[in-house]
Amino acid sequence: MKPIVRKATKKDLPILMEFMNGLVEAERPMDPTIKDGPIVYYNLSEIMANEESDLFVVELNNELVASGYAKIKEDRHYLKHKKQGYLGFMFVPEKHRGNGYNKLIMDVLFKWCKDRNVFEIRLDVYEDNPSAIRAYEKVGLKKHLINMRMNLND
Repeated sequence: MKPIVRKATKKDLPILMEFMNGLVEAERPMDPTIKDGPIVYYNLSEIMANEESDLFVVELNNELVASGYAKIKEDRHYLKHKKQGYLGFMFVPEKHRGNGYNKLIMDVLFKWCKDRNVFEIRLDVYEDNPSAIRAYEKVGLKKHLINMRMNLND
């Protein structure tokens, strides 16, 4: 069967929370600042309800195989653009990776932003996540800014 890209619904929330747990567990080794225990990165219900954001999923044979959201954000006053489309919650379960589902989500998110006259797209990705970086580069994103950190207690 052909994958379907659609807006997420409240009935998808239990699976999307599993995706969030998978995302947190994948990112923990890359980020020593993430707290131990259960973490909720995003209020998914709020993202779905807000007019300035939307959450999409890819469904294949009645199974969710990818997710991602776009949110319109005001940007800094000194930039050429006034707003950006910020992308997040990009997740494909490991058994479904490599099938182009991330690109399907990205294409829908890009269209969603364009339809709202937002053309500057941003997202955050860990430097230690080369497979995600490659996936984003495949759809046209480029590395732009490096966020640096240190903990003075270490």
